[in-house]
Amino acid sequence: MPGVMAEGALLENEERARILAKAALFAPPTGELADGRRDLLGLSRTALGAELAALGEPAFRARQLWHWIYHQGATDFARMSTLARGMREKLSEKFVIGRPEIAARRASADTTEKFLLRFRDGAEVETVYIPDPDEERGAVCVSTQVGCTLSCRFCHTGTQALARNLAAAEIVGQFMALRDAYGEWPTPRAPRLLSNIVLMGMGEPLYNYEAVAAALAILMDGEGVAVSRRRITLSTSGVVPMMDRCGEELGVNLAVSLHAVTDAVRDELVPLNRKYPIQELIAACRRYPGASNARRITFEYVMLDGVNDSDAEARALTRLIAGIPAKVNLIPFNPWPGSRFAPSPEARIERFAAIVRDAGFASPVRTPRGADILAACGQLRTESRRRREDSGAEGLALAGASNDLSGRGEAGS
Repeated sequence: MPGVMAEGALLENEERARILAKAALFAPPTGELADGRRDLLGLSRTALGAELAALGEPAFRARQLWHWIYHQGATDFARMSTLARGMREKLSEKFVIGRPEIAARRASADTTEKFLLRFRDGAEVETVYIPDPDEERGAVCVSTQVGCTLSCRFCHTGTQALARNLAAAEIVGQFMALRDAYGEWPTPRAPRLLSNIVLMGMGEPLYNYEAVAAALAILMDGEGVAVSRRRITLSTSGVVPMMDRCGEELGVNLAVSLHAVTDAVRDELVPLNRKYPIQELIAACRRYPGASNARRITFEYVMLDGVNDSDAEARALTRLIAGIPAKVNLIPFNPWPGSRFAPSPEARIERFAAIVRDAGFASPVRTPRGADILAACGQLRTESRRRREDSGAEGLALAGASNDLSGRGEAGS
C-alpha cells in the first residue's frame, strides 16, 4: 500500500508539473512598458523590496510604498507624501502603477454591473459587481484568463477560445479598477461595498494557478486591500491535481462546478471530466483542507431541462456528496445566443432542491443576476469576440450602451 500511495503522489506531481508547463505556453506579456518602465502592480512584497533595494532605498520604504499602492489606491507617485521627493522622482522615472482600462460599463435592471476591462496589449475580460440585495455590500466576480479551454457545453464563456492567461497584476487590477470606479479608497474597515471576491469569471483559475496564487496573496494582505480569505471563493471545474495545493497554500473557499452525477452526462457537459472523472473530483473535495460546517464546499449545479434535473439525479447527488461539509447551489440555466439548452421549469428546480434539502444539505436556488446584460453565471464573453462572431445577436453590444452608463449613479450602483 505505501508503494501504491507513493506512486500516486508521483503521478499527481507529474500532472501538476504538466499543468504549470502548459500555463507557460499562454503566458501574459511582461510588466515592462514600451518606454522601459515597469509596472509595480502585482509584485509580491519581496519583489517590491528588491526593486527598492536596487535603487538604494531602505527596506521600510517598501512597506510605505505597499501602503500607498494597496491601501490608499494611489497610482501617482507624486501623491505619496510620506516618501521623499527624490525617491518619488526616481520611482516615476522607472515605474508605473497600472490599472486596466474600463472600456465599457453596463448596468442590469437588478443593479448588477458588468465592466469590460482592457489591458495594455488590447486583451479584454469581463468583470462583474454583484451587489447583495439585502446588505450594502457585494461580490466582485473576477476573471483569470482571456477566454477558456474547458468548452463546457452550457457556458457562453467556453465558446471563446483561450487567448492567454492573466498576470497577477491583471487579476489584482480588476478588483482595484472596480474600487476606483466605486470610490472605495482608502481601504475601508467596514462596511465595504466591494466586500467579497469570487474567481468565477472568464477562465479556469487552477489552470493559471501561479498567477492566481500571487494575486490572492496581495489581495489578502492585511496591510493593503485586506480581503479576508473567508470572503474569497475560487471556483473550479475540477482540476484535481491543483485542488490540494490550492487548499494547502491559499485556504480560500472552494466552489466546484459539478453539474451532473454520472460520468456519462458530465463528460458531455464538462469535457474536463474525461480527464478527472467524478470519483476523483469528489475524493479531492473530501481532502480539501479547512472544509467544515462553518466553511462548506459549494457544489454548483446548473439546472438543464431534461438533462440533469430528475428526482433520481437529485438523490444520486446527495449520495455522492454524503459526508462532505457542503451546500449545493442550484443555478437556473442562463440562456445565451446559440445555446441548445433550456432552463429547467421552476417547479422542477424546487422539487430537486427539496430532495437535496431533505438529505441535510442547504440547496439555495441562485437568483439570476445580470442576465439582461449577459453578466449572469456562464454568460461572460468579451465584447470584441461578440462583435466579430455574434454581431447579429440582440443585446450583446456593451459599447453602444457605454455613453449612458458611464456615470456611477446612472450605472445603478
